[in-house]
Amino acid sequence: MKTMSFTEALRTCLAGEMKRDNSVFLFGEDLGVYGGAFGITRGLLEKFGPERVIDTPISEGSFVGTAIGAAMAGSRPVVEIMFMDFIALACDQLVNQAAKLRYVFGKQAKCPIVLRTPAGGGRRYGPTHSQDLTAWFVNTPGLHVAAPSTPADAMGLLRTAIRSNSPVIFIEHKMLYSRKGPVSVRAHPVPFGKARVVRKGTDITVVAWSWMAWEAEIAARELEEYGVSAEVIDLRTLSPMDTDAVIRSVKKTARILVVEEGSRTAGIGAEIGARVFEQAFDYLDAPLTRLTSPDVPVSASPTLEDAMIPRSDSIAHAVLDIVEA
Repeated sequence: MKTMSFTEALRTCLAGEMKRDNSVFLFGEDLGVYGGAFGITRGLLEKFGPERVIDTPISEGSFVGTAIGAAMAGSRPVVEIMFMDFIALACDQLVNQAAKLRYVFGKQAKCPIVLRTPAGGGRRYGPTHSQDLTAWFVNTPGLHVAAPSTPADAMGLLRTAIRSNSPVIFIEHKMLYSRKGPVSVRAHPVPFGKARVVRKGTDITVVAWSWMAWEAEIAARELEEYGVSAEVIDLRTLSPMDTDAVIRSVKKTARILVVEEGSRTAGIGAEIGARVFEQAFDYLDAPLTRLTSPDVPVSASPTLEDAMIPRSDSIAHAVLDIVEA
């Protein structure tokens, strides 16, 4: 085991997969000399050369479309979108092409493309550089969506994504890049659709992913001081989603809080809530509760941004409101 940052885990994984498989190449804006907007690909140009670490023009639709074509032709492109906000420029290629290919062509075509993208707020980047648009792609059949919260899962899930024959949206929260944790350099791929129980508990289930899983874990530790035992589940992938893990936990705790950075209306939390009501309604001793960002754009104001995004203190207060009701 080695202590790595989230950034180091991603870089190590990319280098390892490129060394293992010559069909893997990197594609996106400022990946080479600059090393990526957040430094993830730093040093990989020197190791693998400009034929496999390819800087593209500022045209998300065109280079994602090119990568999809390369994937269909037998390559395994790993594309970086500099900020998730810019993914809107590639939605036609992702939603109408990559997601549909195996349904349209069956076994005649595969689309093993991974699209990595930094997402979310917390860094005061304002409304067009801070969005969490995860729900868009969870709502799209044919796309897999991964959102790790730890360096170990970042490495393991990225390995799975690169080796998959399906298109994967790989979401990297900007607030996690500096987080450190133990990682096995020889770690096996982490399967999609398998949640991680971060902490076991008996009083309430807290479901989260990405940065919110980290904040939920902090809240759970704080809640111990109030005699509250919170079970924290990190979904890790949103599509496929490990509904069974959530249902098992709810049947044990009889209460649930879903924490989501994205907007409230039609969010992932609403889908989780619907599944819990369909499969575990009779086990609930309190109404299912969602803690989300409000339905407004992310502000560049530090005060307003802090007020809108769930954090450990607001998670802890929400839990106390539920268990003490």
